[in-house]
Amino acid sequence: MSKKLGFRKALETKVKKSQVAAKKKAISIFTAMSVAHVDEEEPGYGEVRHVEKVLPKGDFYIGEWCDGLPHGNGKYLWTDGCMYVGEWFKGKIMGKGKFCWPSGATYEGEFKSGFMDGQGTFTGFSGDSYKGSWIMNLKHGQGIKNYYNGDYYEGEWRSGYQEGQGKYQWHNGNHYDGQWRNGLMNGDGTMVWSNGNSYEGSWEDGFPKGNGTFRWPDGSSYVGVWCKDGKEMNGTYNPSDSSTDNPDWDPRVVFWEYLTDCKICPGERMSILPSKKMPHWPGMSKSNDGRQRRMSDGKLNCRSWSSDMHDVSTTSEGDGDDGIESLCLEDSISRGSCVQFKMSKRRQGQTISKGHKNYELMLNLQLGIRHSVGRPGPAISLDLKSSAFDPKEKIWTKFPPEGSKHTPPHQSSEFKWKDYCPLVFRTLRKLFDVDAADYMISICGNDALRELSSPGKSGSFFYLTNDDKYMIKTIKKAEVKVLIRMLPAYYDHVRSFENTLVTKFYGLHCVKLTGTAQKKVRFVIMGNLLCTHYTIHRRFDLKGSSHGRTTSKPESEIDPSTTLKDLDLNYIFRLEKMWFEEFCRQVDKDCELLEQERIMDYSLLIGFHFREVPTPLNSEAVTPTGNEDHENEEAPRLSQTGKVQADSEPSGRSSIRLGINMPARVEKTVRKTDETQLVGEPTGVCYDVILFFGIIDILQDYDITKKLEHAYKSMQYDPTSISAVDPKQYSKRFRDFIFKVFVEDT
Repeated sequence: MSKKLGFRKALETKVKKSQVAAKKKAISIFTAMSVAHVDEEEPGYGEVRHVEKVLPKGDFYIGEWCDGLPHGNGKYLWTDGCMYVGEWFKGKIMGKGKFCWPSGATYEGEFKSGFMDGQGTFTGFSGDSYKGSWIMNLKHGQGIKNYYNGDYYEGEWRSGYQEGQGKYQWHNGNHYDGQWRNGLMNGDGTMVWSNGNSYEGSWEDGFPKGNGTFRWPDGSSYVGVWCKDGKEMNGTYNPSDSSTDNPDWDPRVVFWEYLTDCKICPGERMSILPSKKMPHWPGMSKSNDGRQRRMSDGKLNCRSWSSDMHDVSTTSEGDGDDGIESLCLEDSISRGSCVQFKMSKRRQGQTISKGHKNYELMLNLQLGIRHSVGRPGPAISLDLKSSAFDPKEKIWTKFPPEGSKHTPPHQSSEFKWKDYCPLVFRTLRKLFDVDAADYMISICGNDALRELSSPGKSGSFFYLTNDDKYMIKTIKKAEVKVLIRMLPAYYDHVRSFENTLVTKFYGLHCVKLTGTAQKKVRFVIMGNLLCTHYTIHRRFDLKGSSHGRTTSKPESEIDPSTTLKDLDLNYIFRLEKMWFEEFCRQVDKDCELLEQERIMDYSLLIGFHFREVPTPLNSEAVTPTGNEDHENEEAPRLSQTGKVQADSEPSGRSSIRLGINMPARVEKTVRKTDETQLVGEPTGVCYDVILFFGIIDILQDYDITKKLEHAYKSMQYDPTSISAVDPKQYSKRFRDFIFKVFVEDT
């Protein structure tokens, strides 16, 4: 302990000394040099020249300059001792460069809009280093990490944590080679201790869990089922011919003794990220002659700045949406005119309060969920028996107003509650990391649900929980049968593919109202794909067909909550190479499942948030522009049981995964005169976005109704343009279209 404290104090002293030295160096540079002030005469528009500028807050820039912005190669020194040397693009750190911290830590590699993004090497002041792939300040992809304490990791990373296949070598000689998740050993892997002992088998959250074998150097072994709490542990000790050990060896010693020296080093934390140091330049909103500049898409940038440059500052933390009152986007559906989107803070849907026609149904639903989830059951195993998927596996419960032995008294009318395949959905919730208590609070807490009218033709109603985490959809009896029929394949699929894009189902239930009507309401509980703290500026529902695939709303009623369709689409989505490859693989796998289960009419729901608001509403409104919001956004990141990632943004709140919080770019497209053209021509105008997407509406099979619809519409329209087609044809058309809309960002 004393050694650790001594090491920490030495590091702190080193940091303080280096910070003081860096500040002295910056001051000496600023006072010794005779430099041009930023207000002095600038060259003509588009002309590049070399400048040396001291900014009003004391920062210093030397390098290439164009239209009032750093553009080309240049060096920027902050008064706190931070420094960047490298490539700039229109005032943004973009391309290859080197960022230095006052402590002596450095990052050298690729940048995108101020973020460490691409291939790069971070070297910490304490001896930490990481060389590999980055996305938005987070280690993501293949990389090698050397820790200050002598530990070493080589393998895959995701959202700043070890995830995938990798090898971790401890400084004491122990090493683990296998699968990781969220920075912990998870999946199949082998741990080898320096004394020759080894464990090979399954891991969960950093500990052996499930089937595994512990071996000694003399050849003896212990084979069995492992569990940290010891309750479910059992196995067999197999001595070797030369073994002299006690056969009564307690396997729990692996947890309380052997693994104590196998902690994952947290690594060094960056004091501040380069993206948080990005300055705001007046030149990004005005040209040098004082006139408003046009952005790359020809729109006027309306933010006004003072000429003395006192607005130049580093960004502050925040959501990035405050102050956005309206947003104007150029749409294909508007034929080049400006569609106004009112950025209302009002939440979607109507709150179901007393007096609402479905108030009693909501109470029944909440009572039933509380009963189903709170019902005690056996320990959950992910290996389910076939009997759990039996369509007859359902539980009816009667809820009289006065209560019963198993149900509480309530103020609603008497009703019956049905749980379909309860063990399967309970296991699915565990598989999707849904905490039972949080689940009940979200759906059954004091806050009422919100009702959304159906955006489609199905007649279904949607209910959102107050925290937006879960969506409850009323469904038909035929859809219940489809879900139960495909449940075994669906379960195996989501268990095999952690990043599946298909809808996550958490429960399937039915409420039967008593009385003369004897009405049955069946509903499924799903994850809300667009549950995020980001404002979703755009959302699309894409199928790959053209007939009827356009919004029915007039232009004046279109807002960010409007779900647009295939013929409204005026973007293509550019993903980083690694994301794009994973996306293609997963879409193929998901479509194979749906085709195998004879499912059609599904769609890809896409929502995205502009990190840079493309254009303001009009010339009179003062709204954030593409030069500001982007940096105020918090970079998505992966939090692990509430801990702050040691070397990522401390303010980050969300994980990055396929289809969730994904950094990407969208490129504007323009259609030709052919109105049935699904994918327009790229314009070269791109925006940085946070992207969300998933495959929804997966409960429609190709039944007799759809076959008749196909036959009827095929006589009136082009058979390839209608939605109702054979599942095999639907899957191919869907994939062909999606792989045109999503492309690799080169």
